[in-house]
Amino acid sequence: MSTAVERESRDDTTAALFALTRELADAEVRPRADQGERDARFPREIFRLLGKAGLLSLPYPEEMGGAGQPYETYLQVVEELANAWLAVGLGVSVHTLTCFPLATAGTPEQQQRWLPDMLGGDQLGAYCLSEPGSGSDAAALRTRAVADGDEYVVDGVKAWISHAGQADFYTLFARTSGEHDGPERASGISCLHVPASTPGVLANPPEHKMGMRASVTAQMVFESARLPAANLVGERDRGFRLALAALDAGRLGIAACATGVAQAALDLAVDHARQRHQFGRAVIDFEGMQFMLADMATGVAASRALYLSAARRKDAGQPFGQQAAMAKLLATDTAMRVTTDAVQVLGGYGYVEDFPAERFMREAKVLQIVEGTNQIQRMVIGRQLAREG
Repeated sequence: MSTAVERESRDDTTAALFALTRELADAEVRPRADQGERDARFPREIFRLLGKAGLLSLPYPEEMGGAGQPYETYLQVVEELANAWLAVGLGVSVHTLTCFPLATAGTPEQQQRWLPDMLGGDQLGAYCLSEPGSGSDAAALRTRAVADGDEYVVDGVKAWISHAGQADFYTLFARTSGEHDGPERASGISCLHVPASTPGVLANPPEHKMGMRASVTAQMVFESARLPAANLVGERDRGFRLALAALDAGRLGIAACATGVAQAALDLAVDHARQRHQFGRAVIDFEGMQFMLADMATGVAASRALYLSAARRKDAGQPFGQQAAMAKLLATDTAMRVTTDAVQVLGGYGYVEDFPAERFMREAKVLQIVEGTNQIQRMVIGRQLAREG
């Protein structure tokens, strides 16, 4: 058990970390968001800055090159960054997800070789699980890694990959045995660490998206890409369980991102309602407007409370998968509703690009889809309830 002095020191450290995050968000991230989205320009320089500040390694142990911060603390940093610019907050979450397999299942030699650069901010990662024909049914993946002596030869296509073509490494899930269909399709999947410089690894042109335009999303193509057998992460043929464990943690990152976007929309709506006058008084003084804003604020607070509660379970070593699904479900549905309401509060101003309300609304939609659609989250929760029953 930590002493009072240790807790005070930890709280001071946390307060300093939050202050640093807010400073970077206000000075470096928020001012670039609108133009960055209009230009669809990936903000690689911001990720380098965050890496130098230690914000790309927060939840991983110090002996691995991380910051050793609780997940509860890390998620609040993600929320703050997403509040300033979702492309950046989500990018930090994706990078953290990508490092998870190596940090939790890699050999000491692999961790010593790769993690310092991955966690030190010099490299940015991408997570390659989904495919054109296997999104929600991720176990049906077809990409194959065939053993050839002391190498694996990888062929296949991954879809909807954040940071595709921009990442320095890819955490790849490929089939090393078995078939992509049938009840045993989750068997035979392995995890591989793929440096971006590997011959035969290339990105297709970026997708043209409704929102999150600055965050590059594209297909990754693997054409006879050869990897040393030593790049296998974890046990061969047992990588799907590792993929799901990573997603449990990653869903909390999405919940934090959604809360950040919703908070930004709420702040914008409240500020506008205070300043906008109609019929001789501020719009916020009308009861109908107050009720709408009250519902928005309550949803944001509930989302934050739920993802932090799930994070505390994770930090305590307790099962948290069901709670992560709940947090992702509630926070992203809330973000969609709050951002839509923010557009309504601003009226015509909410529908034009001069104000960020329309961007928040477009960005919120993708959060109901990524890292498991909200329909999948309901399945996860329902199946857990059935098992408990």
